[in-house]
Amino acid sequence: MAHAGTLRIQALNKQYEVKGEVLPVLQNIDLTIAPGEFVSIVGSSGCGKSTLLRLIIGLEGDYQGDILLDGQRITGTSLNRGIVFQEHRLFPWLTVEKNVALGLLNSNLTEGQRRETVREHIALVGLNGFETAYPHQLSGGMSQRVAIARALVNRPDILLLDEPFGALDAMTRAHLQQELLRIWRQENITMILVTHDVEEAVYLGDKVVVMEPRPGRIRRIVPVGLAHPRERTSYAFTAVKDDVLKEFAGHPAAELAEPPLKRDAELAPATQWQFAI
Repeated sequence: MAHAGTLRIQALNKQYEVKGEVLPVLQNIDLTIAPGEFVSIVGSSGCGKSTLLRLIIGLEGDYQGDILLDGQRITGTSLNRGIVFQEHRLFPWLTVEKNVALGLLNSNLTEGQRRETVREHIALVGLNGFETAYPHQLSGGMSQRVAIARALVNRPDILLLDEPFGALDAMTRAHLQQELLRIWRQENITMILVTHDVEEAVYLGDKVVVMEPRPGRIRRIVPVGLAHPRERTSYAFTAVKDDVLKEFAGHPAAELAEPPLKRDAELAPATQWQFAI
């Protein structure tokens, strides 16, 4: 079971230079995430949700302010932070167990410990019996389960999820949301979910961080305050969802979607990353 970490983001500002001009992307972000908390982040296009994840995972270090995990400033990628992307990014020539084992490339475990850890995490995501299957033999939902197992196999303090179910059909998405909650409770891990789906954010999160764009900043933090399991059709659930949705009044529905983290062409090769993918 992972030791869940406390994440503190203090006076965070991030900017890029575009054609010689400074473009503010994140402005005055202050956020504390307690150990074992599940936090959902929603916002319209351009609000910097995925940029914020990039900074937390350590893909970028050029920013102002502090990002602290258990009091230590985050500098670069690390095995104590795992991430799951919208695309599962499994290697098609590797089996399920070998894809999961990739998350242990930089670990100090013995070969026997690695095999046992991989076995445990394949079981954790409900894929016993599929250890020797290849990605083309799996459904989209099963492939995302493998990606989640790979991200958790190092037992990180924090798991970041960037639209992990965005490419799945509605039924598979709903099922994996329940599975993610089960894993969260079982592993006692801090989870941070970026999503454009407000219902998903309320269903999963202890609180919903609503961001607004240009530059990206926190508009409001909405506590959910509902016990699990949550009934989506209940009055209490609908009230929280409507409370979040009213923050988007005046924004076109299409703006709620934001591209997930940049694809491989803009990131370093996975073998150079020091976190579970």
